[in-house]
Amino acid sequence: MPSFFVLLLLTKEPMHGKKIAQEIAKRRGAKPTPGRIYLALKDLSQRGLIKREKQGKKNIAHARADKGTQGMEGTWQCFYRAFDEIFEEQKSK
Repeated sequence: MPSFFVLLLLTKEPMHGKKIAQEIAKRRGAKPTPGRIYLALKDLSQRGLIKREKQGKKNIAHARADKGTQGMEGTWQCFYRAFDEIFEEQKSK
């Protein structure tokens, strides 16, 4: 599971690992293992793209850091440049 997908999900709201897994399952039809989720979270955290937010005594939610927001904006621009023409062709059919 790409870290990009986790970062994309954190666009909406801070989430716990379990909630991230549920959201991925909704979209892909298969729930990723906790190990895959936490590897992606660790990778994103080490790159400074997400931050941990304590919620209550034990709960930790993950949220996009400013650097993660900037990275997503650049990624979306590349995505649209690469695929916009294909989407426009599909709309005209």
